[in-house]
Amino acid sequence: MWLANDGNYREMRYFTPWMRPGHVEDYYLESIVGKITGQTEVPFGDGIISTKDTCFACETCEELFTPAAPHGPMGLDGVEIFTNSSVGATRLSKGVYMYANQKVILFYSSGCDGDRLYYDGSSMIICNGNVLAYGSQFSLEDVEVVTATIDLEDVRSARSAPSRGLQSQQAQKFPRINLDVRLSKRVEDHDYQIQGQSEPIDLQYHAPEEEIALGGACWLWDYLRRCHAAGFFIPLSGGIDSCATAVLVFSMCRLVISAIQQGNEQVLQDARRIAGEADGSGWVPATPQELMNRIFCTTYMGSKNSSSETRKRAKDLSNDMGAYHIDIDIDTVTTAIVNVFSSWANWTPQFKSSGGSLTENLALQNIQARSRMVLAYLFAQLLPTFRGRRGGGSLLVLGSA
Repeated sequence: MWLANDGNYREMRYFTPWMRPGHVEDYYLESIVGKITGQTEVPFGDGIISTKDTCFACETCEELFTPAAPHGPMGLDGVEIFTNSSVGATRLSKGVYMYANQKVILFYSSGCDGDRLYYDGSSMIICNGNVLAYGSQFSLEDVEVVTATIDLEDVRSARSAPSRGLQSQQAQKFPRINLDVRLSKRVEDHDYQIQGQSEPIDLQYHAPEEEIALGGACWLWDYLRRCHAAGFFIPLSGGIDSCATAVLVFSMCRLVISAIQQGNEQVLQDARRIAGEADGSGWVPATPQELMNRIFCTTYMGSKNSSSETRKRAKDLSNDMGAYHIDIDIDTVTTAIVNVFSSWANWTPQFKSSGGSLTENLALQNIQARSRMVLAYLFAQLLPTFRGRRGGGSLLVLGSA
């Protein structure tokens, strides 16, 4: 067994890989488990499972990408169905992998790791290089089931080459665990008029811009619902950076509203809880703007050096998204901080535009930036209480750079 242990992944921090290929041994169960299953031991190790109609095996996410992947020798030993449970962090246009002459079921987990990563979905069922079914790449669903109807004879006929048959005679043999079950229906029991064989489908790709909007939105919602905050807060500068971050929150609300309209009760319950609704509330947000107004606050922190253009941009963006927007000036704060220094030094630093040096200019700009940061956390903590949210709460402060 091979584990992912580079980049974002440190699986060997928690797990020890099985390093005995083709070996199965008895594992004695804990009594608490044995009472439920009626067993004292189970086979454990590197083997394959045979049923009355086929043979299947599993491989890990990392093994799919190794040069000597297990599905090669397992396929030569008769395995027809492979399952691969993968967790891949979102990155732009990372593509799709297809494998010929076998049936592959790829389970791609979606969600977050509680930190900085978001794992997108797109679980797939692939047969002989053809995609027969795949799930959504970005979704708020906790569980998404993807199904397809496959004729295993297609796999067997694709493996009929003489060279493959000769190689299979020399291939590694794996221990088989025999199960007295069938995974498929008998031909005489299957009604093809009701459920025919799944046909190959074309994959639909998101544009990079869509991946940014949807991936960021899913991450924001997952983090928000788990941390039990009352929403998000962001200072808008009127520039593109803070605007882009705010639009990700609007994209999140669009996904939430779409999930609610599709009948996702868990998302609706989370939305009500985050918005501070009482237990048993019948509130159902109808638009992204309605939800935004309850869980997203923006502010423009202007000064005597700010332009009316950036102030207007921040206000217009917030109004279009439906966010709760406030407009404040921070001159009293920055002036008070400068006065502390001036009263001691008997000297008042000036901006470069007023004749000051580069050092003075940088110091005064830093005061403005740090004051905005402190004020952002102050407003984020107090706004839910000020607005009368049940239980008060606080907002998560978003940044941009």
